[in-house]
Amino acid sequence: MDISQIPRLEDLPLHPGSRVLVRVELNTPLDHGEVADDLRLTTELPTIQWLSDQKAKVILVGHLGRPKGKVDPQYSLAPVARRLSELLGKPVPLAPAVVGPEVEALIAAMAPGDVLLLENVRFEAGETANSPEFGAALVALADCYVNESFGTSHREQASFMAPPAALPSAAGRLLFREVEQLSKLLDSPTHPFVGILGGAKVSDKLGVIEALLTKCDTILVGGAMAFTFFVAKGYAIGDSLVEPDQVEACKRLLESGRVQIPVDVVIAQEISADAETRTVKAASGIPAGWKGLDIGPETAALFADAVLDARTVLWNGPMGVFELAPFASGTRTVAEAVGQSKAFTVVGGGDSAAAVRQMGLADQIDHVSTGGGASLEFLEYGDLPGIAALRASRRKEPS
Repeated sequence: MDISQIPRLEDLPLHPGSRVLVRVELNTPLDHGEVADDLRLTTELPTIQWLSDQKAKVILVGHLGRPKGKVDPQYSLAPVARRLSELLGKPVPLAPAVVGPEVEALIAAMAPGDVLLLENVRFEAGETANSPEFGAALVALADCYVNESFGTSHREQASFMAPPAALPSAAGRLLFREVEQLSKLLDSPTHPFVGILGGAKVSDKLGVIEALLTKCDTILVGGAMAFTFFVAKGYAIGDSLVEPDQVEACKRLLESGRVQIPVDVVIAQEISADAETRTVKAASGIPAGWKGLDIGPETAALFADAVLDARTVLWNGPMGVFELAPFASGTRTVAEAVGQSKAFTVVGGGDSAAAVRQMGLADQIDHVSTGGGASLEFLEYGDLPGIAALRASRRKEPS
């Protein structure tokens, strides 16, 4: 993607008191009514702070959970407002709604540089339905728009689509960096380019595997999705997860000669921290009553060698049930290799991003994406609806 076509914060026609609607990623885990992990908030602070420093009225809009288009107190953004207040060192009041007269009055009363958080945008059914009426109500709140929510930019929802069509718009700092870094994988990867894909389902990754085969020299497959490939090879998989309707697709991918599957696996009869485990050769098969829960040590070493020889590496998806110690070794070995690699390294969000943070390796990776599903869709299609809307946005002075 030509990132020069994406408008940046500096392109916005800002004046003291300009009302800027910022679509942020607020879907944070909560614990007893407080934010348990503020990573998504802290990564957005530079954009929020910059707009505040420009004396804009910063109006934050985002979602938490899936309240299904109606007000549900358990999904209120009150805990997020409290944490943002602490992080920014100034009050971030929570509006009682997303749109309407009360919200408009609060915005009118804001001083330049103030920050206001709108209530959960998914309390409005018009958000996920991409309703033109709700989109128009959002547009009416602001003079300019910023998208700082890469992780949800693959959704054609009102807060992503309506404002760029009507207002001067820009990518936030984080979103711009996401597009910049992921585009390197698609536009100009240095070879050898190794992709590592794990996770539960082939169906979730099929499109991205097919897209990456046009770019990658090798794709290493781990996680539960590997067992559908095992079936395609004629290997017994015991009680392991499988998607029977994806077996033919896996056969086609294996015929490329560039998809590598595990040569050994760690198996157990149950998924627990004290489970009895065995390591078996993939070609020998997994016995009935046992299930594969991690790549084996031989596979982990092969995958690590491939990573260390690479010049570009993309990793998305764990190699096993890494949350439990008996099945964490494969993911750890791959994570450590990615961290040690001299290649340009990208970890594509989701569980693999959680793994590198948990293992203290995030600062050794060139780019850890904040969007799991969004990063996969970007790699598959080379674009996302929210980003396309920004590129097509009107860059004119607000009326």
